[in-house]
Amino acid sequence: MNDADGPQDGPRGPVRSGSRPVESVWDYPRPPELRGDDRQVTVTVGGQVVADTRASLRVLETSHPPVFYLPRRDVRASFLRPRPGRTHCEWKGAASYWDLVVGDLVVVRAAWSYEPPLGPYEALRGRLAFYPSVARCTVDGERVTAQEGDFYGGWITHEIEGPFKGGPGTWGW
Repeated sequence: MNDADGPQDGPRGPVRSGSRPVESVWDYPRPPELRGDDRQVTVTVGGQVVADTRASLRVLETSHPPVFYLPRRDVRASFLRPRPGRTHCEWKGAASYWDLVVGDLVVVRAAWSYEPPLGPYEALRGRLAFYPSVARCTVDGERVTAQEGDFYGGWITHEIEGPFKGGPGTWGW
């Protein structure tokens, strides 16, 4: 896995490691914004590191915890298996899904990608996002808490404040 290129810049440039200001999801824009992030992000399943990078892109959208998109070059391709079925995001386009296969363990629809993403989100091409509800995801060693619900896949870390859309009773927000 190669981190040499560093984080990709989002519209506001990369976010550097270190102390993090509190972020309210209600301050995030709609349509969503892409922002580079150089913190170490790892995804582990069945005791195996599936992904490890310092070159994530975060998608920031009103009412949602960020979703981290990892460069495919930093994901162990041998663990990925394409999954039939697609969904559509009004902003990013058609999402394709991926199972993770680690030995005898199969985690169904553990990740997704946009191939190809819609124009403003072209930087997501060649990147994967993982559901922290089914994989152990960390950001600079902090274990991520999964956003409630099984659709959005947001990553909650200590600096992210809600309330968050996705749980029971929030679909009408």
